Amino acid sequence: MKIAIINGPNLNLLGVREKEVYGSVSFEDYFVTLKELFPTIDLHYYQSNIEGEIVTALQEYGFTADGIVLNPAAYTHTSIAIGDAVAAITSPVIEVHISNIFSREEFRKHSFVSASSKAVVTGMGLKGYEAAVRFLIDKAAK
Repeated sequence: MKIAIINGPNLNLLGVREKEVYGSVSFEDYFVTLKELFPTIDLHYYQSNIEGEIVTALQEYGFTADGIVLNPAAYTHTSIAIGDAVAAITSPVIEVHISNIFSREEFRKHSFVSASSKAVVTGMGLKGYEAAVRFLIDKAAK
């Protein structure tokens, strides 16, 4: 089983930025933990601060991966292009947010991605990625 994790802008700064919101672990370190938790899953990780590169990654993985865990970060609330890319691909997408977007600023409560996602995980910290991967594994087993 192949699962791609795609992270959007500023998530390369996890472990450094706003630790009270995003924690003190880098995603690269957490990705090692995910690989240890799921040793039989072919996990891929991609991060970009550039909208078009995220669209390209969705298109590249979107017809070959068994699932995609996507944290579009701030593009969640602004990118029709990323929302359209999620709608266009065949791989199931789980939208993930580290913080609870519904307890933050008003503009963060709208997502251009959720309508085409199979599920949304928000507010679980980095554990949200684990929950999303488990969901995709369970979905594939059915």
